Amino acid sequence: MGALDFLSDYFSVSTPKQKRKPMQTVEIKVKMDCEGCERKVRSSVSNMKGVKQVEVNRKESKVTVSGYVDRNKVLKKVQNTGKRAQFWPYIQYNLVAYPYVAQAYDKKAPSGYVRNIVQTLPSPNATDEKLTTLFSDDNPNACSIM
Repeated sequence: MGALDFLSDYFSVSTPKQKRKPMQTVEIKVKMDCEGCERKVRSSVSNMKGVKQVEVNRKESKVTVSGYVDRNKVLKKVQNTGKRAQFWPYIQYNLVAYPYVAQAYDKKAPSGYVRNIVQTLPSPNATDEKLTTLFSDDNPNACSIM
């Protein structure tokens, strides 16, 4: 046994460690009508490996999953319950630079939320916009030295 112990110091067999997924929060929009639907979605997601917390808000049709999980796997797990699910497409209206852009408001969105779309209008405080309209005839506050 002495020779094996001696050689084992030089040759070690180690199993490769799995790369741990980052901690993240996944928000999913799921249409739930009753407590049974809510329970079905909650139990399907809470049994996943790496899930730390599951919050279900039936009024907003929103499921929030926190943990060391993959977003696509969570979405697939919710879709396997037979419910129609998609990633949460809304953000709070006060986080958008210009929430009055066309197609931002959705009738299905909960109150205080707008659809997350690309802003087509530049920010009113942008320096490029200020410089281009500084000497414009259309701007009533333009320089009147000319």
